[in-house]
Amino acid sequence: MDAATFMASPVGLLAILAIALFVHEPWRWLGLYVGNSLPAGSEVFEVVRFMATALVAGLVMRLVLFPAGALENVGLAVRLTALIAGIALFFAFRRHLGIGVFGAAAVLVAGQLITQ
Repeated sequence: MDAATFMASPVGLLAILAIALFVHEPWRWLGLYVGNSLPAGSEVFEVVRFMATALVAGLVMRLVLFPAGALENVGLAVRLTALIAGIALFFAFRRHLGIGVFGAAAVLVAGQLITQ
């Protein structure tokens, strides 16, 4: 059995799930334990929040500039338009993350449909 066949099998999927949980969960619990004792306005909490925001921003820009999968078929102009629309909607609706994300997704889908 080759690697691709094994990964697609139920045993392979369970192995991936077990490895992901083993690697991820201890850090989550440690973060919960340490973060529970930090006041929300502390400098450490702010640094962690800024780092998380920077990581998300970096991942979004990577998806926009160097797309993978289905996004490879979407033009750069459509991806940039969706990004700008999402940011504009986020700020227009008082920093509502859901509206920004769903608005950007709607612009992305509409732009792809129009350009086809």
